[in-house]
Parts: sequence; structure tokens; C-alpha cells
Amino acid sequence: MIGDVFDPRVVAAATADVRLARTEFDGAGRWLTSDGDGRPGPLAAEVWVFDEELARVLLVRHGWRGRVPPGGRVETGETPREAARRELLEETGVDAELLREPAMATVRSYRRGWQATLGLSFVAIVDATIPLHAERGQPATWTSLDEDWSVYFPGDASRVRGHARWLRGVSDRRT
Repeated sequence: MIGDVFDPRVVAAATADVRLARTEFDGAGRWLTSDGDGRPGPLAAEVWVFDEELARVLLVRHGWRGRVPPGGRVETGETPREAARRELLEETGVDAELLREPAMATVRSYRRGWQATLGLSFVAIVDATIPLHAERGQPATWTSLDEDWSVYFPGDASRVRGHARWLRGVSDRRT
């Protein structure tokens, strides 16, 4: 897949972001640094984009995963943080600064039979009145955190909600 494209800068950036992540699941840090075949497997990045009131999240409709945060795979030479910003821009038209601390690091397989992937969930807070320019076939919409939405990975919606609650309780997290 793409495991052979990661240069030391990308691995170092991914490792640093896993360490900064507020929550780590599935031994993400160990997975990233495991010796296996001498390189990490695929990397993915997404962005949990909240409005300024931390009451809504920006989601895109994915063809088979349902409504999900904007994101995708890390391309050759990109760090996960760079990939997250690129995917956000491509899928929604939103160009946003990401908060320093990722929300979550996890290892998961996006489809049965696919290789395990390290996923980093970054966070941005933006003005919800900015125009959205969704990628064709993947409409982007603001969704109330009080609303239920279908998710491919059980627990992801509650993790997004929980992170918004945590952000509400923390002062000055926008640096």
C-alpha cells in the first residue's frame, strides 16, 4: 500500500502527534514504532471541525462509511497534520488551522481484509458561517452534536461529542 513512502520526517511527525493526542486507542504508539517489516503501515488523518460554540461538527457523507469527519489517507511526503488540512480543504473548502493537540490516535482497518491503519484525529474550530464547497458526491454539512448520525466505527460519534465537552471546559485551547 503506502507504507514504503514514509520518510523519517513523516514518521517523526506522526510519532509526535500520537504522543500529543488526548486519547490513544489500540496501542497506536506501539504500532507506529513496531519493527515488523521496518516501516509503519498506512496512515490516515481526519479533522473534527467544531463551530465556535462547540455545538456542531462538520461532517461529510462518505459513500459507504456514512457521515464522517473530513479526512483520508496520508500521501507521499505528507505528515498526518498536513494530510488532515489538505483533506479538509478538498472535502469541504475549509482552510483552517488545526489545534496543537490531536483528539485521538487509533489503529483500525477501514474495510474487512484491508491492512491496519494508524489514524490521527485532529481538531479545528471555525466560524460556521463560512461557505462550504463540498467535494463532488460527498456533501458536507454542519451537524448538531445533539443529533445522532450514522458512523462506520461504533463509538466515534460519542468520542467527538466528548471531545467537544472537554474543549468547552478548557480555557484557551485555540493555540
